[in-house]
Amino acid sequence: MFQPTGPVIVVDDDDAVRNSLRFALELEGLTVHLFKNGTELLAAPDLPHGGCFVIDYNMPGMTGIELVGKLRQRRIDRPAILIASQVSDDLYHRAARSGLRIVLEKPLHDSELLDSIHAALAHRAEPEVRVSEK
Repeated sequence: MFQPTGPVIVVDDDDAVRNSLRFALELEGLTVHLFKNGTELLAAPDLPHGGCFVIDYNMPGMTGIELVGKLRQRRIDRPAILIASQVSDDLYHRAARSGLRIVLEKPLHDSELLDSIHAALAHRAEPEVRVSEK
């Protein structure tokens, strides 16, 4: 049985997506923290330790890739999963160059996000970019 090793920090500007992800992940026994955008996350005085990030790519102010870059500058090197509505080879390559190991395309299907979170929390994220099969 999977044992969570930290919270899942969800950053998405869409209220419905954030709340849906929280509901689904909490049903799986995970602790979830929600943020509306990168600015809100970076301003958080008490960012939870450990865990992993699930970050939307297309947000106002900064993209998910830019947010991951800012987290890395602050030496916050937790695993991050990028989710995006419209992806391309260019996005996958930019994500990989930024250290993102997992990129999933919305809408998320079956258990792909949960499986990716389990891998990230278990520190088993693959060394190359994993793409969802659509």
